[in-house]
Amino acid sequence: MTSQNMHFLEINRADIKQHRMVTVEQDSTLPHDHVLLKLDRFALTSNNISYALSGDFLDYWGFFPTTAGWGRLPAMGFGIVEQSNNPDIAVGGRYFGFFPVGSHSVVHAKASSNGFIDMAPHREKHAMAYRSFDKQPDAEQPNDNASLIFRGLFLTSFLAEDFLRESNYFGANQVIITSASSKTSIALAHCIRTSSTMRTVGLTAPANIDFVRAVNLYDDVVTYDDITSLDQHTKSVLVDMAGNRSVVARTHKHLGQSLLYSSAIGATHWEQTRSSEEITGPPPQFFFAPSQLSKRGKEWGRDELNKRMDDALGLFIGDSHDWLTIEHHTGVDAVGSTYQQLVSGVMRPEVGNILSF
Repeated sequence: MTSQNMHFLEINRADIKQHRMVTVEQDSTLPHDHVLLKLDRFALTSNNISYALSGDFLDYWGFFPTTAGWGRLPAMGFGIVEQSNNPDIAVGGRYFGFFPVGSHSVVHAKASSNGFIDMAPHREKHAMAYRSFDKQPDAEQPNDNASLIFRGLFLTSFLAEDFLRESNYFGANQVIITSASSKTSIALAHCIRTSSTMRTVGLTAPANIDFVRAVNLYDDVVTYDDITSLDQHTKSVLVDMAGNRSVVARTHKHLGQSLLYSSAIGATHWEQTRSSEEITGPPPQFFFAPSQLSKRGKEWGRDELNKRMDDALGLFIGDSHDWLTIEHHTGVDAVGSTYQQLVSGVMRPEVGNILSF
């Protein structure tokens, strides 16, 4: 009986700045209905850091269980079926889906209309969007890499904008978005501009202000040092992608009664969340994208929902060519280094990382 080695990036769940590379021996005999996929390539963005931060809260660590105290980071990627013990899934097929950051993934697969679904018992409680593997053309497509970088975070932005618009923006006239240089924030600004006439204001660090202005999706760009320059009379919604309690508290305090709603989505400034500053005004409401996804799936039907998201993503990817720089990295060291840069917050905002073991 032969076996092969699989390699994985694992994160210390108690301190996500710590990671390790592990090697696991995989038996060559797959259980019935299981497939072995080789991860051809995957994207790493600050969105993956949000997965790590909320790994226990939202059970991202439950996707790909490993030894106690450690977690395998989920990432969007393209995998190729290397081995199949499922009569409905052929060797050689290329699939898009969530994978552990690693060289391979074993999936208990059930064929679906678009590909297959992960049917492992521990996956039953997870949203279908996280368990689905969609069949791809065998040949690489022009926007494959941009899709890997954006698809997961764009889904969050698309659904957040949909939720705000459905709520009539809570009666506000503008949306203020923190961490304006992050790709999720840029995607949200794009969705707002595409679907409404709402004014958007980006809050960002001084070092990123030129980049954020060059993206040309915000009506105004303000640094965190200049929060008090925000107009106190414009009715506003705050969408916090940074998770920086100090920024949220100062924005709430400055806007006072003109702040009508506060939404918490990301945590790009996760190390600043320990601030004890009091947050006045409307309590920040956590936005859980899978809930809005499930709601719209029932109301619109999954095919219509997918079409709307794919159309919106296509527009965004087209516009992103003006500012996105895609960088390719290969090898264990490159994967670890890229994760370290992201978790330390030093990755340049215009860069999109495509990696492979």
